Amino acid sequence: MYRSAGRRLIAAVLTVAAVTAGATACSSGAGGGSTKSADSGTYTVWDPYPQFDKDSAWAKLLDDCGSKAGVKIKRTAFDTGDLTNKVLLAAQQDNSADVLVVDNPVVSTLAEAGVLTTTDDNKLDTSKVNRNLLAAGQAGGKTYGTPIGANTLALYYNKAVLREAGVDVSSVKDWASLTAALAKVKAAGKKGVTFSAIGTEEGSFQFLPWFWGSGAELTALDSDQAVSAVSLWKNWLDKGYAPNSVINNTQTTSWQEFAGGNYAFAENGTWQLANAEKTGFEYGVIPVPASSGGAAAAPTGGEFVTVPVQGDTGRYATSQKLVACLSDGQNLLVTDTALSYVAPTTEVQGAQVTADAKLKPWVDAVQAAKGRTSDDLGTKYPKISEQLWKAVQSALSGSASPKDALHSAQSAVK
Repeated sequence: MYRSAGRRLIAAVLTVAAVTAGATACSSGAGGGSTKSADSGTYTVWDPYPQFDKDSAWAKLLDDCGSKAGVKIKRTAFDTGDLTNKVLLAAQQDNSADVLVVDNPVVSTLAEAGVLTTTDDNKLDTSKVNRNLLAAGQAGGKTYGTPIGANTLALYYNKAVLREAGVDVSSVKDWASLTAALAKVKAAGKKGVTFSAIGTEEGSFQFLPWFWGSGAELTALDSDQAVSAVSLWKNWLDKGYAPNSVINNTQTTSWQEFAGGNYAFAENGTWQLANAEKTGFEYGVIPVPASSGGAAAAPTGGEFVTVPVQGDTGRYATSQKLVACLSDGQNLLVTDTALSYVAPTTEVQGAQVTADAKLKPWVDAVQAAKGRTSDDLGTKYPKISEQLWKAVQSALSGSASPKDALHSAQSAVK
């Protein structure tokens, strides 16, 4: 059933896959193709971590899990942008990997194509996984895999810049207090906030905390709440609280601006923690505030470990053992530390904070986070996201008002 349905749908989602490929701390690098060995004692694993070679802790963990399951592991690492299409093409040929690690917004694309088994089929235990993180791998009331970890967005701040401007960071609780803080920073001769509003998925990813923090929903891009979120960013540019460079900034170039030492705030993710320690100045982290207070829901990045559909269903039992091993609490702790991810379970999150207290605000942010394809958006998300980043670009560049830009976006989605 999965196979026949998948072959009809795979071609239709190949284009969608290219749009959905992750925008967060996803790895890059060359990866070669690989097919499943005819030897039933060898199991294939595909992942998006080409930065990890055969001597890395990740590769050794895969080998160890294979040994515990009584099989050998044949691993292939792909660039994140290439992996989805490789998976879809392999599924057409009944040549899928036994275990697939894939960026979380792609899960719904592969699920709709009939490429992945559900946790009911493969018997994966997801009972300890935080519900908001698991939702990124759910579609049509079914769950496809389990998260290996998560990253998300928050606001880094430069303690010295805020001190010079007379800003107590504890006063920043909502949009009004954040904007007031930015005004003080500018008056003190420093720079306010930098972020990425580039016209790609990366831009949508960075805008979503403000969009969701306004109370807006992705099914209604032109709501009053959504307009208020775009207007917030536009107001910051108009008043000089944020630089015009945000229109073209990636998350990397935005971070480089903050690392220069003159900005009070930067919206960025857990993957910058190591770089934050190298800046030479004291920094802190607070959640992105919602419009009326509290932490806004930020989008989750990170990967799911999944079990693709196989013509030989007898392979599932061993695949399940491999995934169970990879998602074991102690193994998650090691893996997520290496990836700068927050673990997907409360128990391991607690162990991470015990080991490094600086992770506490990130754990809080992940616990409030939300999957981009949640709310059962699934493969609708890429089209919505594209129109959202286009609307933000139009408004920030001044080519359309926030209201008109979002109205055009909603019309295009319909």
